Amino acid sequence: MLPIDPSVIQQQIDSMKGEGLFLHLEQTTGAYAAHFDSSKHPAASFISNIGITYSHGGISGGGPFRVGLKMKQGWVYCEGLTHYEETESDRLILAGHDSAGKLVVALHLSREPFGEER
Repeated sequence: MLPIDPSVIQQQIDSMKGEGLFLHLEQTTGAYAAHFDSSKHPAASFISNIGITYSHGGISGGGPFRVGLKMKQGWVYCEGLTHYEETESDRLILAGHDSAGKLVVALHLSREPFGEER
């Protein structure tokens, strides 16, 4: 994965606008965060292969970055993004890693369901 280049990501977001897509979004502080540091509150969320179509999308911030996608019924918003997968051409794969390199947040958009054979 490479550090996010906002102009590259904005182009990908724009290229998928108005299409029926599959969304994968997850966030975690680590299931055992409180076991190692009692000041850490463990939290996680996970959704995968949710169908969305957005009319507007953008990346903002100076790093870590945030992405917002406006849909007919509301918004999808993800903050803390630091890296993207350069080798993907038909999917947008974004991730946020902490200072230790551990995954904290991920936002993926694809024209095909995630986990399907490609």
